[in-house]
Amino acid sequence: MIAAIPLMIFPLIAYNALVFGPFEGAGLDILSMDMVSISMISGAQWSMQLGDLVIVGALVLLFLEILKATRSGSWSVIDHLLSAVVFVAFLIEFLTVGEAATDIFFILTVIAFVDLIAGFSVSIKSAGRDVSIGL
Repeated sequence: MIAAIPLMIFPLIAYNALVFGPFEGAGLDILSMDMVSISMISGAQWSMQLGDLVIVGALVLLFLEILKATRSGSWSVIDHLLSAVVFVAFLIEFLTVGEAATDIFFILTVIAFVDLIAGFSVSIKSAGRDVSIGL
């Protein structure tokens, strides 16, 4: 049952917790905080903000979701259905909530869409291999 939970719900929860959380009116400004700053060999300064880290985390979870899609079983249908619900939640929030109308949230929405489409595609492809027609 726990394996059927779509992992893309975690970036949705993380974004909302950061923007609407207990950070005393920081709101969208918290996503602009520098989390990592490294001096490169070229002399340039590379920095990664909190919003960028949320996107990187979502990409790692997307990889894990694609691996989950290769499983076959009764829970895979529920997993795909819940992934569709998570994508719809992303889309509705992006369209209706002002704090979600950001580049970061849009990229997270696209990642959720790729998760949905890739999950169905991988499942259909692997299900086709499971069917054997004997003569």
